[in-house]
Amino acid sequence: MAIAPEEIETLIRTQFPDAQITITDIAGDGNHYAAEVIDESFRGMNRVQQQRAVYAALKGKMDGSHGELHALALTTRAPD
Repeated sequence: MAIAPEEIETLIRTQFPDAQITITDIAGDGNHYAAEVIDESFRGMNRVQQQRAVYAALKGKMDGSHGELHALALTTRAPD
C-alpha cells in the first residue's frame, strides 16, 4: 500500500511543528520519496542525529518489507 506525501509531512510535522518540510515523490509510485526537513531543533546535532529524529517521527512506516514507505532520501539541516 502506497503512502501519500501529505501523510509523510503530517507525521514529520507532529515531531517538528515549525519545520520547513518539502516532500517529493521521486519515482511517481508513492513508495520512493525525497524529503527536506529544515528545523531549528537540528542546530548542534550531526546529520545522523538529525536523520534519526526524522525517521523516529515516521513511526514505523519504513519498517521492513511491510512498511508503507519503501525509500526516503532525506536531507536535514538547521536554518541558515
